[in-house]
Amino acid sequence: MNVALTFDAEHPDRPHCPGWVAGEILEILRRFEVRATFFLQGRWVEAYPHLAREIAQDGHRIGSHSFYHVRMNLLSDEGIAADLQEAARIIERVTGVDSRPWFRCPWGECAGDARLTRLLSELGYRHVGWDVEVDEWEVARTPREVEEAAVRGVLARGEGAIVLLHTWPASVPSALPGIIERLRAAGAKFVTIDRLPDEAGVVQVEQKARGHP
Repeated sequence: MNVALTFDAEHPDRPHCPGWVAGEILEILRRFEVRATFFLQGRWVEAYPHLAREIAQDGHRIGSHSFYHVRMNLLSDEGIAADLQEAARIIERVTGVDSRPWFRCPWGECAGDARLTRLLSELGYRHVGWDVEVDEWEVARTPREVEEAAVRGVLARGEGAIVLLHTWPASVPSALPGIIERLRAAGAKFVTIDRLPDEAGVVQVEQKARGHP
């Protein structure tokens, strides 16, 4: 059973989004030898370039999560293009990685929006949604609740499950070891998003990166 852990790195200027959480997540992923997929907001990369570089150096897959993390369906075509291009510029400058073709729309709003889907395709991206959401961004959500929701959701979805997590809720580092251990015990293999079959059953194309295989 292939499972993709994905992390949205966002909101660098909010007081409830401490930067140390992302560092702890990376350390846990190293310890368990797990490769994940990180969708990086451009402004987050500007705020935490050292963490963005660590993500790339550790071999995780990198996608874009826009630059400003706004509701993209409210932007003009030109505004969407400018936002994605600025995000791509800062991500590649800091990490050496071209974030295309992977993109996660803020709040997942690209799904089912024909205009956004068309614009993403024209810019070389494809939207990546998720199957399992654990709501760990809710302040009252405990690490145990996050762990249970992730494990239960993946086992219900089965092969190819994509788990949505974030790099800023303090519950994530506490929940992550249990998620990994319990899913591995259930037969899960953790892969990056490009290693999941697409709708036609074909493994996704590799991401191009400077200095990374």
